[in-house]
Amino acid sequence: MPPTLASLVHHSALKLTVRAGEDRLDVPVRWAHVSELADPVPYMEGGELLLITALKLDAEDPEAMRRYVKRLAGAGVVGLGFAVGVNYEHIPAALVDACRQEGLPLLEVPRRTPFLAISKAVSAAIAADQYRAVTAGFAAQRELTKQALNAGPEGLLGALAGQVDGWAALYDASGAVVAAAPEWAGRRAARLTAEIERLRGRPAPASSVVGGPEHEDRVELHSLGTGRRPRAALAVGTAAALGTAERYAVHSAIALLTLTTERSRSLQAAEQRVGTAVLRMLLAGEPDHARAVAGDLYGGLLDAPFRMIVAESASGSAARAHADAHGHVRGPGAGGAVPATGEVSGDPLGGLAESLESAAARSGEAVLVVPEGERLVVLAADGGAAVAACTSHAAALEAARAVPERTGGDEEELVVGLSAPAGPIAAAAAYKQAEQALSVARRRGRVLVEHEQLAAGSVLPLLADDAVKAFADGLLRALHEHDATGRGDLVASLRAWLSRHGQWDAAAADLGVHRHTLRYRMRRVEEILGRSLDDPDVRMELWLALKATSAE
Repeated sequence: MPPTLASLVHHSALKLTVRAGEDRLDVPVRWAHVSELADPVPYMEGGELLLITALKLDAEDPEAMRRYVKRLAGAGVVGLGFAVGVNYEHIPAALVDACRQEGLPLLEVPRRTPFLAISKAVSAAIAADQYRAVTAGFAAQRELTKQALNAGPEGLLGALAGQVDGWAALYDASGAVVAAAPEWAGRRAARLTAEIERLRGRPAPASSVVGGPEHEDRVELHSLGTGRRPRAALAVGTAAALGTAERYAVHSAIALLTLTTERSRSLQAAEQRVGTAVLRMLLAGEPDHARAVAGDLYGGLLDAPFRMIVAESASGSAARAHADAHGHVRGPGAGGAVPATGEVSGDPLGGLAESLESAAARSGEAVLVVPEGERLVVLAADGGAAVAACTSHAAALEAARAVPERTGGDEEELVVGLSAPAGPIAAAAAYKQAEQALSVARRRGRVLVEHEQLAAGSVLPLLADDAVKAFADGLLRALHEHDATGRGDLVASLRAWLSRHGQWDAAAADLGVHRHTLRYRMRRVEEILGRSLDDPDVRMELWLALKATSAE
């Protein structure tokens, strides 16, 4: 610990005697300073032991001494050393009384003790304290490194909590608590998610302090990561401000956690290339080759049912719609280098990738993420944390869209398609399902659509497409023009006949006409359209056209 007035008083060589402020001797001393100025306050920084002989002071004037001592105390001077036997044989009573009134410690310095000896004692104690802090810091660094290597982030946090006599917590890229020490600290750390989110919004490295004397503890928050956007964050809670040794420990923990949580960009790029190759092989119908290339990298992901997720940003959806309209199909991994996860073009995809990978990491499951420009392709375990995170992420964006003032603009635009559960052999079918769901989500203005929802729903909502309506209008136009002349009700008759599956009596009863009249009308429909109602494809097209026009 740093030197205090008490340690100086107990220093056998200095022979100092306490004349006032006996109850405040435990205050740390930052420096010992000699000044005979009548007002040395402009040259004080606080924390000093001021040494004087009262050469330019009227130390016997009570009012002058009250003003003098009051200014020293207000400037943060922690003690006053008065040398006797120089200008005064004893410390004047006016100065003693003023120090007692302000609670400022007053030390009597005997004539045989030079001020230089006191300054040297303070300097030596400060140097010794700094050496102890550095030594303790190196010891803490060794212990933290050992724990990081042997027990991972959890062991490192436990060691750090012990070093600072407090608690520590690690947050992932989404701001969720992934580890805390001691165990009870997880609840305290969870209450700081809003502060963590604000911290992650600043360029790394960033830090902030939460709480203070009026709170249950003082918490330092530090971002972890070397990129533009922090990947994780560290919280350290203590009862008081950190000392030098504790500060060394925290800085060591930040460096170690950054190395632990931030993989090298070259390793990330290599892993991305493996993931892209694995996905290509799966889509090419080569699951055995995909397993051989993946090795243990993706665990049992390729052996259990998985979901295929295809996501696009708003600009990517527009480009995709243009490509689809012109018959261009672009599979995963086609063209260009694959960027690192979280670095994909556009914040929506980066946010989704971070959310899925963080959820998978917390649950210990594997996930394959292949970002490609404005598109993201993901393989995630069916029923796993990554799929749940995908639906939650989409639901949050849907809710934000419902309140326009909460959205941040284009960065909130995201479209996601989710396949049904599939295995490695059916990967290509799953990818097609995800693309179909993505297309429907784009058309409906939804963030996420699951392919299973389409199978369980109705085809009728899909008829709202403008191309389908144009086809329906063109197919039925001649019948509508016929009915507009008042020469019959062919459209209504056709609808009734089709709805009754061609049953003449039932359809005629619905229309309130004789069945022969209905037969005549159906012959007119065939004549006008030039199509036979005996053809099931014709009946299907006419029925869908009627449904499409009635939906307007």
